[in-house]
Amino acid sequence: MNQLTLQLPGTLHQQLANLAEGEGVSLNQYIVYALTRQVTLAYSVSSVSEEEIQQQQLLFTSLLQELGKASSSEIAAALTERDMVPIEKELDSNTVALLQKQI
Repeated sequence: MNQLTLQLPGTLHQQLANLAEGEGVSLNQYIVYALTRQVTLAYSVSSVSEEEIQQQQLLFTSLLQELGKASSSEIAAALTERDMVPIEKELDSNTVALLQKQI
C-alpha cells in the first residue's frame, strides 16, 4: 500500500471522523472507502455521442419491429433472460430518474 499525507480543513476532518465512527471503522478505512466509491462513480457514467444515440435508437426501433413479430411467450422468455441490476441504495431518487430518462 502507498501512503499519502493530506491536509484537511478541521471541519472536514471532524465530519469524516464522525462518519467513520458511525460506520464502526477507522478514519483511514472510511476515507479509502469514500475515495474508492467516488472514483468508481466517476468511471461508471460516461457521455454518449449523438451518433451513438442515433445508432441505439435505430437498433431499438429494429428490436421493437422484431418483437412485434414475436409471440407473447417469446417476448416473456426474452424479458426473463435480461440482466436486472439493483439500484444502489446511495443513489437518490432524482439521480435514478435522470439516469432512467437517459437510458
